[in-house]
Amino acid sequence: MRPEFQIKGIGQVSIRVHNMEAATQFYRDILGLQLLFQVPNMTFFECNGIQIVLSIAENAQFDHPSSVFYFNVDHIHSAYEALTRKQVQFLDKPHKVVDTGQTETWMTFFYDPDQNVHALMSIIPTLLND
Repeated sequence: MRPEFQIKGIGQVSIRVHNMEAATQFYRDILGLQLLFQVPNMTFFECNGIQIVLSIAENAQFDHPSSVFYFNVDHIHSAYEALTRKQVQFLDKPHKVVDTGQTETWMTFFYDPDQNVHALMSIIPTLLND
């Protein structure tokens, strides 16, 4: 039986913000996301094929913290140090969360200006010692 529809991927993700100017500055200038465009109460960014929209909640029903975004970086310790210098508030230091024997997954969590929690993550191939 053929399904009525099929999800093809993520087109856009929204992050709830209260201060659009501060949030836009954080995601553009601190995290380095590419600004696409702005309209009243919304700012759009591109993140490796996924559109991220910062939006001010239309009503109380939508005014809640966002999902956790896990931003991939090649060198988590360097990224952590760079963002720390830019006054980003981290909840922890980079730490290994998974070791499969073939890869290690490292993460560290941080706040945006609206206290939404996001993370940096790196998946690093494990060097095999023969």
